[in-house]
Amino acid sequence: MKQVAFEFLIILALLLANGFLALAEMAIVTARRERLRAFAGEGKSGARAALELAEAPSRFLSTVQIGITLVGVLVGVFSGATIAEELAPQLARLPWLASYAETIAFGVVVLVITYLTLVIGELAPKNLALARPEKLACLVAPPMRLLSRFARPAVNFLGFSTDLALDALGLKSPQVRTVTEEEVKGLMQEGLRAGAFNKVESEIVSNALDLDRLTVRDIMTPRSKIIWVGKSDPHEAIWHKIVVSGHSHFPVYEGNRDNVVGVVSLKAIYANLAAGAKVNVIDLMTRPLIVPALQPVARLLDTFKRSSTHLALVADEFGGMAGLVTLNDVMEAIVGDFPSADERNKPACKRREDGTWLIDAAIEIADVEQALPGFRASDQERRDFQTLAGYVMKQLGQVPSEGDTFQAGGYVFEVLDMDGHRVDKVLVLPAPAPKPEAAGESPP
Repeated sequence: MKQVAFEFLIILALLLANGFLALAEMAIVTARRERLRAFAGEGKSGARAALELAEAPSRFLSTVQIGITLVGVLVGVFSGATIAEELAPQLARLPWLASYAETIAFGVVVLVITYLTLVIGELAPKNLALARPEKLACLVAPPMRLLSRFARPAVNFLGFSTDLALDALGLKSPQVRTVTEEEVKGLMQEGLRAGAFNKVESEIVSNALDLDRLTVRDIMTPRSKIIWVGKSDPHEAIWHKIVVSGHSHFPVYEGNRDNVVGVVSLKAIYANLAAGAKVNVIDLMTRPLIVPALQPVARLLDTFKRSSTHLALVADEFGGMAGLVTLNDVMEAIVGDFPSADERNKPACKRREDGTWLIDAAIEIADVEQALPGFRASDQERRDFQTLAGYVMKQLGQVPSEGDTFQAGGYVFEVLDMDGHRVDKVLVLPAPAPKPEAAGESPP
């Protein structure tokens, strides 16, 4: 029995060695290299050794496999050679087991060793490694690095043999696997479920990874929503546009809106007014930054970082001005939900705090009727137009000019901005109430 106890202790030691190798394999493979680099920077013991093994996985895994294979062979030798032989006579004492004592003894030994191998040598160590991969990797790395150095000749021979086998099959050695966007997003989702990240952080990472698939056209403010300023516009016209627009920057054009000569900011205009001077855009405008509509947003962000401006005009493939994009548009694409291109291009009807409406003239007349209480175009008029721009031209009877006004349906409509011969922006305000007639006067 002493011999059996001794060999059982040897088997137990081999199983613990197998468990150590399994733990080391799982810890090194699953440990995050960023954490290991952080530990190494902090001077934590074993971190550099763990990082060295993690960055050479082929050699490390070959060392582990050699160790596990040797342990398995030795366990089989000791368990079959002595323990089964000692157990068989004990089972033979039972008359109904005597004929099968050796077979049963061997089967019992195999089952017990298999159970202990799975629990002690595989499952428990690997689950422990999954729970604390980086910390355990730092603990097991120094002895595993030493073992890897001793096993280098065998590892080199096995690697050479593996390459020969793959070449014979017409295959190439697997390349080192790199991290993909899908894996990063998957990790963020796991961290979100585990409570390590909040929803906003997860959305920011996901949106940032999608920047290379977005173009400037996807996030820009389209041409129809821009308030334009003419280079020769008088002070009164410019001031009126600025007051009702709610924008902070205004492209300055000369001749036509595809010939942009500068950009003027609301801040510069206010500073000029504070000094008591009239607005002269020639003195206030800055040189425009122009980017192509199909430029990736990631490259646009780099352009903003290298330039002194955080606003750019967007040129289409024909050289015309397609829209305007700012650093704020890029940040919206990263930090939160932003409207799709269709939603951004959809004409808007915006009610202001003073009770007026700033409306894109391309909006459907039916949407105007929904936005303005009590307003309705006649069915006869509807046959001649579909948009607010058509309604304005119908009411004025000519191609409008900026500043033209008319009253209809209880509202005053003012043409605020024109894009060539097209009505671009319309300012709508409630019509003034009629003045009460003086007492004793008869109506005309």
